[in-house]
Amino acid sequence: MNLILWRHAEAEDLPAALSLSRSADLQRPLTRRGRKQAEASAAWLRAHLPADRRVICSPALRTRETAAALTGEPEIMPDLAPGADASTVLAAIDWPQGHDNTVVVGHQPWIGLIASLLLAGQEMNWSVKKSGIWWLSGRTRESEAQVVLRAVINPDLL
Repeated sequence: MNLILWRHAEAEDLPAALSLSRSADLQRPLTRRGRKQAEASAAWLRAHLPADRRVICSPALRTRETAAALTGEPEIMPDLAPGADASTVLAAIDWPQGHDNTVVVGHQPWIGLIASLLLAGQEMNWSVKKSGIWWLSGRTRESEAQVVLRAVINPDLL
């Protein structure tokens, strides 16, 4: 299974008065810069991913807008909302048995936690830039499950 972790692009900040409102946070749109980031990352993904890909995102507007740069109809999963834990996200996407090519558009810190868990065996606070992509592949070698890091794409370099 190819698991592509894609952090949402840059989004508008919340006014201080709404900073504790979960519903307001879920409605933050991408900035102009964020839309450009999402388009650049999506162009890279289109050039490298097979056409038979599953695109999943959190219910947050910023992840839906980021995913829309790659596909018109991403699958929205409430379990991928901001604040989710790594094990919940992995269970929701059915790692490692899920679809062969799964793109998950989501949030920090859980994207970094998943990357560290799968690559290093424990959850660590790894930082992933906005609109950054981490491409992981699961495989079995000599009866041992392995995770391979295929690419890390920094949006500033696209």
